[in-house]
Amino acid sequence: MWPLAGLSEWWTRLRLPRRLTRDLAIGLFVGITLSLSSTSAALLFQEWRRRRAIQRIPKRPIELRSDEIVPGVTGLIGNTPLIRINSLSDALGVDILGKCEFLNPGGSVKDRVALRIIEDAEAQGLLHPNTGSVLFEGTVGSTGISLATVGKAKGYDCHIIMPDDVSIDKVLVLEKLGATVERVRPASIVDQKQFVNLARTRAHEFGKVDLTDGVGAPVHGSDIVVSTAATRAEVSQSTLLGPGGSVTSSIFSKTALEIKPRGFFADQFENESNFQAHYKGTGPEIVRQTGGRVDAFVSGAGTGGTIAGTGRYLKKAIHGVKVVLADPDGSGLFNKVKYGVMFDPKESEGKKRRHQVDTVVEGIGINRITHNFHIGLDMIDDAYRISDAEAVAMSRYLVTHDGLFLGSSSACNLVAAVRLAKTMSSGSRIVTILCDSGARHFNKFWSDEYLERNGTERDVGIVERLLAE
Repeated sequence: MWPLAGLSEWWTRLRLPRRLTRDLAIGLFVGITLSLSSTSAALLFQEWRRRRAIQRIPKRPIELRSDEIVPGVTGLIGNTPLIRINSLSDALGVDILGKCEFLNPGGSVKDRVALRIIEDAEAQGLLHPNTGSVLFEGTVGSTGISLATVGKAKGYDCHIIMPDDVSIDKVLVLEKLGATVERVRPASIVDQKQFVNLARTRAHEFGKVDLTDGVGAPVHGSDIVVSTAATRAEVSQSTLLGPGGSVTSSIFSKTALEIKPRGFFADQFENESNFQAHYKGTGPEIVRQTGGRVDAFVSGAGTGGTIAGTGRYLKKAIHGVKVVLADPDGSGLFNKVKYGVMFDPKESEGKKRRHQVDTVVEGIGINRITHNFHIGLDMIDDAYRISDAEAVAMSRYLVTHDGLFLGSSSACNLVAAVRLAKTMSSGSRIVTILCDSGARHFNKFWSDEYLERNGTERDVGIVERLLAE
């Protein structure tokens, strides 16, 4: 009992006056209340500032509202939604977000490029609409479809040269859009009959006179090719090549020269308008849509404009963001990023089967460094090699679990995104490009008969096992 008696006596001596106890309690209560109130006020103020910032962002054309009508087909290009791929994100604990470029009016990410190339050429006086002018391009399909779509909307015809092993679905779309389609055998870039080189030649051949020589006067890094149906006398009397490659005319003959048809080589691989379309469009859109919270960006590369332009902007806007290449079988870009050399094992003697990029994936993969890819090469952090079987499996998996019917390059991007996600912490966020839908790939990538004939494995379990690792 002694310890209890001693404790009681100690507490009696320590007891504070009642008034002081009450004041102390009130003070503590008021202090805690004010602290909580100030914290809440700060949070409310931050939320208010965030809402105000969002309100100041221009509304997107894709939003339905009564106070705006977009100016034709070109007004629909860009500002595509960013969606969460639920099945992959839930399985990994990492948000994988896809930019829905297949919702552009021409059906792919290449709409952005086509619009920018044409508008830049118009701004420089190289193209004039509704004059019978023709856009020439070498493409495996998507850029051609975009040029044909935007070209018709802006008053141009289109002549597309493409490999004859590209999916026939793309050829049919081009023909329905009124484009002239010329199909050639796959060949190396050093061959003048290679589809890109042939497009340049056709642009030269279109007119009587070249307004540019295809060697000088760069337009955003491109060796421009523009020919005109005007006579040499008309051109020599009236035309000067202005600063930056622009074509200028005297006031006396301006109309006469401008109404003559021109042949214009779009040159998507080397024309820096490609890069600018993504640096000034896709990249800023992603930052706005995510509030700047992106940990990594994944993209394939054909011309290189998407990964270079978007990646370069994201690197500038978001500290610490990673840019990662998704590269299909047969392409040399994976080795260039990882090891600094352009070589793929399939190019070794006795192993090369068909042509440079021997894969069922269309639209990405290449064995040379284009100007557009070179602009962003130094800021690409990593690369993943994606097999045909993995891309096919991913496309089938997404249809089953997410209702997403995507093309081959989109599937390739998502396989790389999953591999990258396995190396990142929970709650991270990866953005990638959903380039086009599966509607252009019925004849090859989405044809079980074609895949079986070419020995490509079809096993959805590949993705399931990858997610479970």
